[in-house]
Amino acid sequence: MRLPFSRWLPAWLFWTLILIAVTVGMILARGALDQAHVALIYLLVVLGASASGGRVVGVVLACAGFALIDYFFQRPFSTFAVGKSPDWIVLVAFLATATVATQLLSRANAEAEAARRRAEEIDRLSSLGAETLSVGRAEEALTAIAKVIRDTIGAAVCELHLRDQDRDLLVLAARVGEIAAPPGALMAWVFEHGRIAAERRDGSVYRAEDAPAGSMSPGPDVPPAVALLIPLVVHGRTVGVLRLAGREPIVLDAGERRFLAALAYYAALGAERVRLVSEAEHAEALREADHLKDALLASVSHDLRTPLTAIKALAHDIAGAGDERAAVIEQQADRLNRMVADLLELSRLNAGALPVRRELNAAEDLVGAAIQQLSGALSGREVRASIAWSEPVLVGDFDFVHSLRILVNLIENAHKYSPPDSPVDIEVGRDERMLRITVADRGPGIAPAERDLIFEPFYRSGGASAAPDGGTTTGAGLGLAIARRLAEAQGGTVTYEDRPGGGSRFTLVLPAAMLDGAEGEPAPEPARQPAGGMRADA
Repeated sequence: MRLPFSRWLPAWLFWTLILIAVTVGMILARGALDQAHVALIYLLVVLGASASGGRVVGVVLACAGFALIDYFFQRPFSTFAVGKSPDWIVLVAFLATATVATQLLSRANAEAEAARRRAEEIDRLSSLGAETLSVGRAEEALTAIAKVIRDTIGAAVCELHLRDQDRDLLVLAARVGEIAAPPGALMAWVFEHGRIAAERRDGSVYRAEDAPAGSMSPGPDVPPAVALLIPLVVHGRTVGVLRLAGREPIVLDAGERRFLAALAYYAALGAERVRLVSEAEHAEALREADHLKDALLASVSHDLRTPLTAIKALAHDIAGAGDERAAVIEQQADRLNRMVADLLELSRLNAGALPVRRELNAAEDLVGAAIQQLSGALSGREVRASIAWSEPVLVGDFDFVHSLRILVNLIENAHKYSPPDSPVDIEVGRDERMLRITVADRGPGIAPAERDLIFEPFYRSGGASAAPDGGTTTGAGLGLAIARRLAEAQGGTVTYEDRPGGGSRFTLVLPAAMLDGAEGEPAPEPARQPAGGMRADA
């Protein structure tokens, strides 16, 4: 076992004095002592020195005892000559026995010291686990971890710096001790490269540029330093920096370096816990805000219906008296009423409170009803419907009213953004077990970055405010959001894709139904709706 100089020197002086005192005492009683007695006494001194001072002190005293026996206790006395050759056996036996005993005792002490240190490490880790589990907040757990690391390493201060996601910089998350330092360029380098760095007493800097990235174990090449910076790494990602500082240089042996790496990983887990807790709190706040928004929308939408109805009724009466401005009031009231209806329907969809009645319906009836409903609003625009007549009757299992609302929204959307002389194309077909009703236009299309956003409530595309005819379009950005949610409530969806040659293709996907039952019996007749003015160009 290798002892520090501060322990080795006092032990060497003490046992040297003991050896001198024992030698003087045995010289005074030399006539009554045999060489075997002298060798055993010296052996006891060597073992005592080895136990308290270490292997080096024991070996030195064993060699000194060898010389003292030869000089003082073998004839002729006071000379390094041996009168009888068998006396060499006593000297060699003493030296061999003392050396072997010293080695064995040193090894036993080293193993005992290693076992003690392992027990201390386990105790520290268990203490760390108990302290971190007993605290309620993740930030308090980081402080407990920093305290255990500082007490274990013996540093004056232990700091944990974590990355602030919002400001993209390192901030002090926990500190135990008196000496504090703000994050600097060296700490930023450690975080960026995931390697250990150190600050020497003379102000120079050490960077472990050749060490593996993400390693939290200080290598033997790390010099004694007044500040040691270690990256905190979890799953290959650096989450913070551990800083240890002291008034005296920090010197770590192999066991302490290994234990520090374990503690640093524990600190990294604590930092990751802080991040996850923060994200969970943020997500919970967003959920609460979303619930509050839905409740507010439902309340406002419901309360607005009564005054809108009164405004429209008064405008109708005023229009009967010949005031032309009443028509504008009635038109805007209808617009607000549609917006309120959309808001109310969206809030019901988000809450899962909108009833859905799925029945067997013909796809051609759905398309015909949509065209008939919009016949007056399309301003003479041509609508071309193409149905795959070669297929069996296209029947789906869907809610006719909700599906009609979706298809009307898609056709209105195509009408808004198509050039005045451009027709709106509707294609109806079947893909395996799903019906596909596609509404295509020759409008400006949707940018790739916006193709998922257009189905979010209140989102309007960057070019949505400008109509192809030079005017402006109106709306709150709810039509596509409601359309997709209504389709998903029936087991379908609404998708977007670019139209070859320019334009957009919105596809309503609904569950299809077979006309022949599972046992070969015909299925019930689908509910028939009037086809209206649909023109089919097959």
